[in-house]
Amino acid sequence: MGTFIVGAIILFCVVFAVNSIVRDKRNGKSLQCGGDCGKCKGCH
Repeated sequence: MGTFIVGAIILFCVVFAVNSIVRDKRNGKSLQCGGDCGKCKGCH
């Protein structure tokens, strides 16, 4: 029973983290791209 509860808590945390990453990426807040191409060092 305890293993199931711990597994459910870990699963909830993973789902929450992935959901947060996807939401940030859709809003243009990802770590790879800030959305301002003028300041991007990869473009020069």
